[in-house]
Amino acid sequence: MKYTNSIEIALPRERVAQLLADPAHLPKWLRGLVSHEPVSGIHGQLGTRSRVVMQSGRRQFEGTETITRREPADLHGIPAGIVVHFDREVVAAGMWSVVRDRLTEAGPQTTLWESESEYRFRGPLMRLVGLLMPGAFHKQSQQHMEDFKAFAEQGKDVRDAAATGISDGDRPVT
Repeated sequence: MKYTNSIEIALPRERVAQLLADPAHLPKWLRGLVSHEPVSGIHGQLGTRSRVVMQSGRRQFEGTETITRREPADLHGIPAGIVVHFDREVVAAGMWSVVRDRLTEAGPQTTLWESESEYRFRGPLMRLVGLLMPGAFHKQSQQHMEDFKAFAEQGKDVRDAAATGISDGDRPVT
């Protein structure tokens, strides 16, 4: 199963790349994140392997994420016109996925984030999930992007929404 999501963010591309790469910000926008711990390498750097635990309802998902591409390596002083790439592979019980993220300048203060996702399922149960629920994966990916946009532009934290039942907050991005 393959699909693409995209969203425009009202911030310069360099700032968006820095926010996406900073592990301290993950819990603020990655809805359902329980844990994201490097087991080898430095978080977000090429080749780093991390244990990732996500919660969806009463189900927990655990997998190993490997950063397979990060260009440019230095996210400061990125030249105009350069496309920023973040690619990662996730392996879990019955599933393999790859996500290829691209950040391009849509304007002087606007970034276009395009994300291509591919999933492959093993075993009859996981294959059935992939066949019956392809829209759920696409929708969840879009939700993560919208949550990041709200965090980056307005400082909204998904943990606040979960705790209070409100979906908006007014904290500035730190």
